[in-house]
Amino acid sequence: MKTLRLIQGDITIQKVDAIVNAANTSLLGGGGVDGAIHRKGGSQILEDCQKIRARQGGCAVGQAVITSAGTLPSRFVIHTVGPTWHDGQDDENELLKNAYLNSLKLAEKHQLATVAFPNISTGVYHFPKHQAAKIAIKAVIEYMQDAESLAEINFVCFDLENFKIYRQQLAEVDQNQFQVLGI
Repeated sequence: MKTLRLIQGDITIQKVDAIVNAANTSLLGGGGVDGAIHRKGGSQILEDCQKIRARQGGCAVGQAVITSAGTLPSRFVIHTVGPTWHDGQDDENELLKNAYLNSLKLAEKHQLATVAFPNISTGVYHFPKHQAAKIAIKAVIEYMQDAESLAEINFVCFDLENFKIYRQQLAEVDQNQFQVLGI
């Protein structure tokens, strides 16, 4: 049975195959989780991101790319760019869903079993937290039903507010379909 796990804490210390970075389109680091991953992961992550930039010019909103994890305990970092909230007028829901789905597709392509997600777009990008959690959980559940290598997805909430939102929404997941831990 596949597992969904809820964790309140720091995504940079998760021992999983890949952590997901809520990156910006430049892939050069920034604030929030992006800055923390670049700082704690060291220069290798930035060097890998610079190679991707040279090859394709960054990462578009809703897309994902993968790099080494530098000095982080995970093996890889999947960088995805979530949308900035503009009152739902710029297809933000679909772009956020794509950020999750494209991250999962990349994990499957690399035959990864465990992936940890932060709360994409809910910080400086101002996506409404309840709505973002609903989109994230739905996208992950839909994708995981047919996933081959992926066995466990961790939702890592840095702040208590997101943790409580995810706990409430994960409590509604069919326990016959997924093992849900941390709620």
